[in-house]
Amino acid sequence: MPTLLKIDASPRGDYSVSRSFTALFSEEWTKNHSGGTVVERDLFKTELPFVDVPWLMGAYTPAEQHSEESKKAIAISNALVDELLAVDHIVLGTPMYNFSLPAVLKAYIDHIVRLGRTFTSSYEGLAKGKKLTIIIASGGVYTPGAQAESYNAESSYLKQIFGFIGITDVSIVLAGGTSAIDQGTKTKDVLVAEFKPAVVEAAK
Repeated sequence: MPTLLKIDASPRGDYSVSRSFTALFSEEWTKNHSGGTVVERDLFKTELPFVDVPWLMGAYTPAEQHSEESKKAIAISNALVDELLAVDHIVLGTPMYNFSLPAVLKAYIDHIVRLGRTFTSSYEGLAKGKKLTIIIASGGVYTPGAQAESYNAESSYLKQIFGFIGITDVSIVLAGGTSAIDQGTKTKDVLVAEFKPAVVEAAK
């Protein structure tokens, strides 16, 4: 049976636009994939330490040489990689911070991009055969043709880094204009409705 991994990288909880979209995506995906299961990964409920020396020793040395400190440091990375490799489709919902990704998402990426686990020494991706849908909620509008389009560094980076580990079937939904919610000129429900068709289409 197919499995969807739903990753959320927004700190806003119930107020999050990107979380609303990943919830909608999961609902539609489940309708379209009878018997499919959804695995949820909330990055704000996951301990994601930044890469340090014990982590590096765990990632780049044989398991039999690991110290107890390295074993502990690399444990969450191993769990996240196993989780990623076991699914068929990934939906990633994230805000855009300063034209790029939030630190918690970068920390997650550093844990899953692993030599010998998700890529080889010859730079071959080992996570092939999966679909990835990225939903980016942003205060500004960065869609093709928009005045600020060139400032969007998040889309290209995420597509590049997931492509590096073998995930090349990638679709991106740019849900821009969320600043209107904070400014009180538009409700979250209205904005979500605007992008609902794109999200529903991506969940097929």
